[in-house]
Amino acid sequence: MDSVNWVALVYGLVGGLGLFLFGMRMMSEGLQKSAGNSLKKILEKLTTNRFIGTFVGLGITAIIQSSSATTVMVVGFVNAGLMNITQSLSIVLGANIGTTVTAQLIAFKITKLALPAIGVGVFLRLFTKKKKYNYYGEVLIGFGLLFLGLATMKDGFAPLRSSEEFRNAFILFSSTPILAVAAGAILTMIVQSSSATIGITIALASTGLIDFYGASALVLGENIGTTLTANIAAIGTNSAARRAALGHMIFNVIGVVYMLILLKPFVGFIDSITPGNANMVNAVGQNPYIARHIANLHTMFNIINTIVFLPILGTLASICKWLIKEDEDEQEQRLKFIDDRLIDTPELAVTQAQKEVQRMSDIALEMLRMSKEAFFQRDQKIIDKIYRKEDVVDLLEKDITDFLVKLFQKSVSEKNSEVINNIFHVLHDIEKIADHAENIAKFTERIIDNKITFSEEALDEMNEIFDVTIRFSSNVLNEYNKGNLPKDIDTQDEDLIDKYKRKFKNNHMRRFNEGKCNVDAGIVYVDILNNLEKAGDHSFNIAQVIQGSE
Repeated sequence: MDSVNWVALVYGLVGGLGLFLFGMRMMSEGLQKSAGNSLKKILEKLTTNRFIGTFVGLGITAIIQSSSATTVMVVGFVNAGLMNITQSLSIVLGANIGTTVTAQLIAFKITKLALPAIGVGVFLRLFTKKKKYNYYGEVLIGFGLLFLGLATMKDGFAPLRSSEEFRNAFILFSSTPILAVAAGAILTMIVQSSSATIGITIALASTGLIDFYGASALVLGENIGTTLTANIAAIGTNSAARRAALGHMIFNVIGVVYMLILLKPFVGFIDSITPGNANMVNAVGQNPYIARHIANLHTMFNIINTIVFLPILGTLASICKWLIKEDEDEQEQRLKFIDDRLIDTPELAVTQAQKEVQRMSDIALEMLRMSKEAFFQRDQKIIDKIYRKEDVVDLLEKDITDFLVKLFQKSVSEKNSEVINNIFHVLHDIEKIADHAENIAKFTERIIDNKITFSEEALDEMNEIFDVTIRFSSNVLNEYNKGNLPKDIDTQDEDLIDKYKRKFKNNHMRRFNEGKCNVDAGIVYVDILNNLEKAGDHSFNIAQVIQGSE
């Protein structure tokens, strides 16, 4: 132990790991940028069944070298309703295989290319004007830093060969593989990258500190660790994200369990198909063959696990849905009344679309009422709820619009065509009312954070204009949702909102000149007045649709 230079060892490990992680991230981001939106389009269009989804997940992850990035895209498509949970899990299975490409790259003896790659990459990054070449430069820099970091870690671990205590500790991994699995899982959680922990495992094994059997158990643990990281990251997200993360963890944990039982024959199988002796250490203490063995074991484990789980993904998806229920907000996001299958019956489709618009308008109106409640109660929980409902309104606007566009392509009656046109006009205004309610929530959040106070006169004025705006919006939306257009509707409240805005702004300037109001309070006060007036304007636009003026 005394012969080990601990300062050099720590510097080598920390610095090498830092270079590896930074290189991995730069290479991944460069590859994603160079690919542009094409990867998202591939994910969207080529995941019609689980088998295609698996190959798509494999291919994309192999290209961008980041299973996390693939998973993020998948969750986004699940949220948008472009794929179901079964399809998303098939892509994650493929991503598990795709991410093993990193280990395969590491197993090649190309460390000597690290510095030339960095040099060429820097040239492309700094001295070329085209973004495409800039991205290629980032890929090369990342590639070089990755291997430079790996070489630094190997050199840092080398002195541990002279430590009897460390050799005994790593021998324990071979005799107690469960301990190695736990160590691999924990290390991956700490480092937040399974590729990095595979790199550490290869560095340890290449310096002769751990044999192939112990390294294999570490690799299995790393496959669990990467899913624990995903589940921690999914805390607080929606149910789609949590289900995808849970499904990933379930099939990796089960895979590790059965592979741990079969570890000896599995290790023997990998040894038999991979050239070289996995446990041969040369005269200088290096193991020249073990990197390829570890890479092949990592890849083969994920291929076998994919073959095992692919046929039962539907069952796994059902289990994930049963374990993780949708909350109230997520149920609200889903379309309740319309479905693409209704498009073949336009009359019914239009009626159902009107119901969906009414539901969207009810949410926007509720947001407006909640914005008043949040302002007067200074309640952050209400503000957060408004933010969530704004996401719902945005999603409903998109989904209803997409449905109506498809419906328009069918043969619809002149009456239904007019109804659809009216809905197109109204959808935008409803969404804008929700936007202004959200803006008021943001200003209220600033009031809470900065402890801004208002005079009693200002609060009374704000109460008046809130009430008139909510009353006008409620009357207009209720009349629109009753149907039977066109018809007359009272719009006097819109003039009253404009009158209040002008009057209350003047009153604010008077209070400011009298020293009753400070600058911060005045700015927020006027901003909220403006948003209420704009909400009234959008309600007036809907009133014009009701009157047949649009």
